[in-house]
Amino acid sequence: MEEDPIFPRVPVGDWAESIIDWLTTNVSALFDFIDLTVGWLVETLNTALLSPPSIVIILVLTLIAWLVRSWEFAVATPIGFALVAGMGQWENAMLTLSLVIIATIVAVIIAVPIGIAAARNAWVSGAVRPLLDFMQTMPAFVYLIPAIIFFSVGAVPGVVATVIFSLPPGVRLTELGIRQVDSETVEAGAAFGATPRQILRGIQLPLATPTIMAGINQVIMLALSMVVIAGMVGADGLGKEVVSAISTLNIPLGVEAGLGVVILAIFLDRTTAALGSPGEYPGSLRRVLRRATNRS
Repeated sequence: MEEDPIFPRVPVGDWAESIIDWLTTNVSALFDFIDLTVGWLVETLNTALLSPPSIVIILVLTLIAWLVRSWEFAVATPIGFALVAGMGQWENAMLTLSLVIIATIVAVIIAVPIGIAAARNAWVSGAVRPLLDFMQTMPAFVYLIPAIIFFSVGAVPGVVATVIFSLPPGVRLTELGIRQVDSETVEAGAAFGATPRQILRGIQLPLATPTIMAGINQVIMLALSMVVIAGMVGADGLGKEVVSAISTLNIPLGVEAGLGVVILAIFLDRTTAALGSPGEYPGSLRRVLRRATNRS
């Protein structure tokens, strides 16, 4: 590494290493707790998805597709997942789905409260924004380095790196959604004596739900984009298969594992998009049932 003749070297990397060493020495109990908790969650979900026959899970996913979107999506869903099973990638697809679901839940639990705080407090918004910029522009591979140091290899460092990488859209769109709520509606709620908490729960969050769901959709898509990188640290699933295919130049394996990721991405994207804007899908099963209930 050559030093610039004009500017003195700034050892940012050495400072980061010192911080990581300090955390490893003094906060190891917290990392052990996270390791055990996330590992148990991923393992439990893996067991739940892999215990029943694949046809049972496919039928459940088909019902979800029809319930939230349309019968056309419900017809396409079993075809896509039957193709995954037919390619011999069913177990890897469910392992990937477990990782994405756990990472998304953790990211949403962290992102939504931060987004709400940022929307209600300009100082929090100003402090969080550059941190989110940093998280979104830092190359995703870099997150694997501290994740491996803190959690060794396996699914847990993959989940942690995925959460960090996918968190920013959840915060940004939650803040945006609440800020976009009509101020006159909020003032009307205050005029009727509603407390700030009641305004948040009864007015702002319901009206901001489509934008918040768009943020969750982005979190899921970024989490799926991380599965290959997570496979590099030993997280089982389609990402690990893609990494194996790259290292051995195995084209069939790479195509089948990559196609499995695409099918998962399409299903999760369409499903979460429908959850965010249910009014756009009058053919969904829940809308049909609601109309039938209203007639009776």
